[in-house]
Amino acid sequence: MNTFRITLLFLITTSLCLSQSNDDSLMISALEKREVDYVKLKEYFNRVRFTDKEINLFLEKNKKSSYRLDELYVKNTQIYLYNTTTEYTKIINKYKKSLFKARKINNIESEIAILNELGLVYRQQDKIRLALNYHQEALEIIAKINNPNVAIKISSGITNNSIGTIYLMLNQYERALRFFNTSIIIQQKINDVKGLAINYHGIGLTNENIGNLDLALQNYYQSLEYYINDKDCLGKIICHNSISGALIKQGKYDNAFEYIIEVIALTEKINDPYYLSVVYNTLGWVFLKKNSYIDAKDYLNRSLKIGLENNILSSLIVSYNLLSELYEKEGVYKEALYYYQSSIEIEKKMLINENIHYVNSLINKYDTEISTHEIESLAKEAEIAKLKLLRNRNVLMITLVLIALFGVLLYLTYRHRLLKNDKEILLLEQDALRIQMNPHFVFNALNSIKLYIINNEQKNAVHYLNKFSKLIRNILESSSVKEVTLSEELKTMSLYMSIENIRFSNEIVYQESLIANLNIETIKIPPLILQPFLENAIWHGLSSKKGVKKVKLSVSKISNEFIQIDIEDNGIGRKEALRIKSNKTLNRKSIGIDLTKERLKNFSIQFKNNYLLSYIDLFDEVGNAKGTRVSLKIPLI
Repeated sequence: MNTFRITLLFLITTSLCLSQSNDDSLMISALEKREVDYVKLKEYFNRVRFTDKEINLFLEKNKKSSYRLDELYVKNTQIYLYNTTTEYTKIINKYKKSLFKARKINNIESEIAILNELGLVYRQQDKIRLALNYHQEALEIIAKINNPNVAIKISSGITNNSIGTIYLMLNQYERALRFFNTSIIIQQKINDVKGLAINYHGIGLTNENIGNLDLALQNYYQSLEYYINDKDCLGKIICHNSISGALIKQGKYDNAFEYIIEVIALTEKINDPYYLSVVYNTLGWVFLKKNSYIDAKDYLNRSLKIGLENNILSSLIVSYNLLSELYEKEGVYKEALYYYQSSIEIEKKMLINENIHYVNSLINKYDTEISTHEIESLAKEAEIAKLKLLRNRNVLMITLVLIALFGVLLYLTYRHRLLKNDKEILLLEQDALRIQMNPHFVFNALNSIKLYIINNEQKNAVHYLNKFSKLIRNILESSSVKEVTLSEELKTMSLYMSIENIRFSNEIVYQESLIANLNIETIKIPPLILQPFLENAIWHGLSSKKGVKKVKLSVSKISNEFIQIDIEDNGIGRKEALRIKSNKTLNRKSIGIDLTKERLKNFSIQFKNNYLLSYIDLFDEVGNAKGTRVSLKIPLI
């Protein structure tokens, strides 16, 4: 999860690909110019990499000057020297001193940059709670700035990306994508190439975790292109590592090996423990999949050693898991069990951090709501007191009391009526959410049954009328409950498909596939949640298709925490359906999809995980559309 690092543009992180020659005149020039723009100041320092001795010499010269912004910037350059060796305690102490200095001279740009960098350092140690606190503090400062300059905009892009990364670590993929996309919008406006590279990589990681490997690779390639244009060697390492990992998951081991081996020498030259451990893990993984156990063990042990020395928890989990798999393949089960148990222990530690994060987020949200309500209440009380003073200054006290009581009574009555109306509206909205069947469907179904009666097809008329009555009864029963069993939902959907199939002369082949040993009588889902997706499959996928029409509904349990329901049709595909829809004068609106998402969102609140919904376009061997698959993952725990 924690496989990439946010590179901040404000702090002086000199490129490792550049020349290592030193030029003391750059610092002297900055001191003489007394530059006050934090972004421009970096131009004096980011072309070369200074030694600790040279930086201390400059600080000694700077003591005679009242120019303190320059001193702050150089101190942050000095922090980077520690950053390359992952001395976290020294890094954090240095940044906190720099943060104090930035606030003392009231330099907002440097304060936000240092807050973001502190968040980054804590996140590298998997201390999610502290990392999020620093990034949120930076975001709050940015939100108060009315006309942000370029430096603030760059910092805003970094902050949004960092928070998106934390949500990615917590498996909150929709929220992660929202923050990544917000960051991209900011960075496109200011042409922040490095920021765009980082965000596309983050979106790639999100898609990889969701399971969209092809889309993830597209994002990684886009990120790599930006990094190459920016001549960023560390970015190249990050992208090559991610591309290699995605290719391994696709079973393309030779391609994965080519990508990761290309950056091994560069990673060892940079000698950053975090990235060394990550890259060694990936190379060991490739060797493991290629059955080169000796090479795999060598690189995995290298990564394990670095992870233990630097307490890189996320890397240690990967190392332990891969070593467990390796020893299991070699038949050394005692070692395999040891490494597996070691991995579990570290995952438990990380889970504790995640729980702390969630608890603190809920507390902060609650405190914010309480404060807002108190402020609103105080404002209303002050307004009432002012009105009473202006209107009743010369009135007797008893009259004031009576008027006040009468006013309060009227307010309470009015408030009661408002609450009653709101409650009725909520009940109506709930009924609208539960009853998903389109009136057009009911009208068409009755017309179809009427046609059987006109044609004197009594058996068909009675047969479908019975099914229609059962369907309507199921709908009415579902409208009074919040949840039904998966078994009841599948029966209702089977009735629905039978009725819809009349209009297609029973040409649609509807299949249901259930995994063995799946107890659908105990699994609960919102009622009529699958109907909108089946309706879309029929009217957008199959209505314009010629030949055999198929709809398949599959249910499987992909883990102890999720079931997956796939609805697959062999229709014309979403692209062609959209083209046909755009050419119609009167478009038939697809009902229930947005409402269904809201219902699934509300349903998932009571669970540990959120629901996941994805659309997958299906193609044949020559690239022609051959249908669409809707994949819905519903939480169980």
